[in-house]
Amino acid sequence: MTAPQRLYTPEEYLDFERASEGKHEYLDGRVFAMSGITPNHDRIAGEITASLRVQLRGRPCESFTGEMRLKVSATGLYTYPDASALCGTPEFAWHQGVAMLLNPSLLVEVLSPSTEAYDRGAKFAHYRGLPSLREHLLVAQDYVHAERYVPSPAPDAAWVRADFDGPDAVVQLPSVGVRLRLGDLYERVEFPAHPAHPPRPSRVREPEPAYDA
Repeated sequence: MTAPQRLYTPEEYLDFERASEGKHEYLDGRVFAMSGITPNHDRIAGEITASLRVQLRGRPCESFTGEMRLKVSATGLYTYPDASALCGTPEFAWHQGVAMLLNPSLLVEVLSPSTEAYDRGAKFAHYRGLPSLREHLLVAQDYVHAERYVPSPAPDAAWVRADFDGPDAVVQLPSVGVRLRLGDLYERVEFPAHPAHPPRPSRVREPEPAYDA
């Protein structure tokens, strides 16, 4: 008979994460290791965070890299988006001197084959529990493409999606007053030698816990 898996408190997770070399998500008492990133993923995420920082300079706005942990208070998810930003005063929760952002206006995820279904589905559902969130941006890494999601004006309706394709496409992000030209984000990206077509969202199983008792 398999022993029941131990559940961890948020404080135990935060203590574990503080001492860990890798990044982990936390939800419902379980800790999940976040997968490593590819060079393309890192290049795109780096260009996004750099562009946000430059365009927000001198304004009452702020951006954060993928090192800033996010806490979704409504659902209890702790995670690390690839980039985040807001205009106004950032709000943080703290644990032993380490901050967790609470009120982003913009969240950005660079899609990876192993996590794309999760980013589009369950993770986005958690993000929608943030009252402050006004825009969610998904950026492909294997071809030049981005998707921007904004809340529908109709109550309880699905978020509205806009697609952007090609290097000359410009993504307007009014929540923070920023524009991103896709060609700039993919400047150093190495694409597959023979891309047949844009990849479809993949289905992935739920991640395994990072550690047990």
